[in-house]
Amino acid sequence: MSFAPSAVLVTGGAGFIGSNYLLHVVPRYADTLFVNLDALTYAGNLANLTDIEARDNYRFVHGDVTDADLLSRLFAEYGFDAVVHFAAESHVDRSILDPTAFVRTNVHGTLVLMQAARAAWKGSEDICRFHHISTDEVFGSLGPEGHFTADTSYAPRSPYAASKASADHLVRAFATTYGLPVVITNTSNNYGPWQFPEKLIPLVIRNAVAGEPIPVYGRGENVRDWLFVEDHVEALDRVLRSAPNGSTWLIGGDQEISNLELVERLLDEVDRQTGSQVGTRRPLIRFVTDRPGHDFRYALDSSPIQEQLGWQPKHDLEKGLQRTVRWYLDHIRWMENILDGEYRSYYATQYGSRGMN
Repeated sequence: MSFAPSAVLVTGGAGFIGSNYLLHVVPRYADTLFVNLDALTYAGNLANLTDIEARDNYRFVHGDVTDADLLSRLFAEYGFDAVVHFAAESHVDRSILDPTAFVRTNVHGTLVLMQAARAAWKGSEDICRFHHISTDEVFGSLGPEGHFTADTSYAPRSPYAASKASADHLVRAFATTYGLPVVITNTSNNYGPWQFPEKLIPLVIRNAVAGEPIPVYGRGENVRDWLFVEDHVEALDRVLRSAPNGSTWLIGGDQEISNLELVERLLDEVDRQTGSQVGTRRPLIRFVTDRPGHDFRYALDSSPIQEQLGWQPKHDLEKGLQRTVRWYLDHIRWMENILDGEYRSYYATQYGSRGMN
């Protein structure tokens, strides 16, 4: 199928993957309006979007996906025929400390958003689309062999994963019960520019530059599949426009590595790009108590999206890490602004009392 939306509601577009998605699609589709709805919680950063904020086909709205009245007004005002739903609490460690916020945003927020789409699209479902962005963590933990597929049973093991699994089930239920036109994508660990520096890769780079300890859970043996964020958003664009309604797609980078080996490679790359002797920063590694329920391994079978939609990741891990380290070294002030809270001043300076619409 071919789907060409005229107005797209992008939730959570000031976050890491959402902002990379908007930076990819807004310049590419000048005839499509993209409205970014973001609550600007701690990980939302409007400074990520300065390159597109003045474009005619981009709008920002400050708001929450749990606000039913706001969503109803936005659907009426802009006539969205597509939703790309990124908005989510996404950090496992935070979900262990406070699962309530994760259920509110990831489960209830998805429900409220679908209710708004369902009401707005009644009778025109065949020309609309709801694209739900999910994670590989809904499938639980893998042993040393095999891959998750779209048919793998769900077995979430953290509050974050459970909240995303619940949202996935709701999306499929709305498709079956109400005929909501949906597609779902589950992705592996993303990395690249604009990632909030509590996540592993930007945290390692920042601490390496500062000469501060690098915390690694357990013995660093947990394995993840890493996907460069630009490759991910290209896949998302292809799914939105080409995949059949009701389909699920797994998007991975096929770049598996243990956490310890990843940290070591990052530290060595920082050494190379800063002119230090390779290996200089490895003594910064500190092993810390493992987190509860830490899944051993994730790996996705991306062959269906590669074979059926023609998507291929363009970055192997070596190339992706080189680009990522270079970007963060060139944007040290961006990271420091986040860590000291100054990034929030951009919101006030840019928008002030003028509003967000």
